[in-house]
Amino acid sequence: MKLNKTKTDDEIYYYVLKSGEKRYMYRHKYYDTLGNRREKKKSGFKTEKEALKSLLGVKAAFLNGNAKQVEHDQITVSHWLDIWYAMNEKSWGVKTKKDRKALIDNYYKPLLGKYKLHQVDKNTYVRQFINRLHDMELSPNTIDLYHNIFKIAINAAVDDEIIDKNRVKKVVVNREKKKDNFLKPEELTLFLTNVKKHGNITNYTLVQLLAYTGLRSGEAAALKWLNIDFKNETVTVEHTRDKLGIRPPKTKNSYRTIKVDKEVIDQLKKYRKWCAEVKLSLGKKHKENDLVFITHHGREIGHYYLGQFLSDFYKKVDSDDISLKKITPHGLRHTHATILISLGVPPNAIAERLGNTIEMVNKTYAHFFEDLDIQSAIVFGKFLASGAKIGAR
Repeated sequence: MKLNKTKTDDEIYYYVLKSGEKRYMYRHKYYDTLGNRREKKKSGFKTEKEALKSLLGVKAAFLNGNAKQVEHDQITVSHWLDIWYAMNEKSWGVKTKKDRKALIDNYYKPLLGKYKLHQVDKNTYVRQFINRLHDMELSPNTIDLYHNIFKIAINAAVDDEIIDKNRVKKVVVNREKKKDNFLKPEELTLFLTNVKKHGNITNYTLVQLLAYTGLRSGEAAALKWLNIDFKNETVTVEHTRDKLGIRPPKTKNSYRTIKVDKEVIDQLKKYRKWCAEVKLSLGKKHKENDLVFITHHGREIGHYYLGQFLSDFYKKVDSDDISLKKITPHGLRHTHATILISLGVPPNAIAERLGNTIEMVNKTYAHFFEDLDIQSAIVFGKFLASGAKIGAR
């Protein structure tokens, strides 16, 4: 293809297609940040004016110090996501890495991958991604989660000066109103009573442990008998367990040893005896290195175990016309935390027990602390008022 210079600018050329139509392009020479001579070019403009406008934009970007954005203006969403994943995979946990790879491959790339990164504006994003996720009948909360992770990836492109700003950060996904995923003390008592009645010994021991300790269900599933100190009545968390297997816990704060109620210790002693009997019937010996929770067949419980039990359990109590508030497995952790808050336990002590930071506890349970603060003011006011009356006598 023969290029012909124009009179408008030394870097603008025209060429002729086989059809006889004239097209324009620019070829802008520059030095990159390493001092290497480079060329930025773009063709296909129908008019000389269009080519000049685009070239002036490129020159302005270089003058404003936005060389990276110009150099990478052809990068697609798909290409950037590959770069973003490669930059972060070593710092992500096993589950995070697997989940984000699945998101990239199953949702981000199929729906947005072909677009140039700098061309993904609010309207395109909502039309081609958010609306299509709704068409797939994903829940609003799931869509919001996928949206938030995509924003993280785009923010990384902004930080790396690949694009000038995140044009989708102001997109809002209306989440479903959250149901209270915790039990009050009286509700917990009724709940445990019915679990004991309708579940087996593994069901009850696991649920009681989670409610009384605030452990994550994955942490409980990874517990070994050697992690339970019956003499000092403590439980030590060293691992977590899910469909990906046993691995180190979620954060460094997750490593912890916590005191356990005597009622739970007594139940664990009964459960250990039952486990030993089950293993003996199968010709196996009980070992301190064994995982704590097993099925009636002597197999370690799966990551889905508690969720499946609660699903079956609620169906059973519903059929018996028993009114119980429904919570998820994680709701037992929230139950433990909210009861501690209602008892006036300091946030730092709750954080240590849950294996969280104080900041996370304050953020997650902010409204509970606010309610407690209001109640404290009321109680204090009533106390002073009663004291004033007594003094007046």
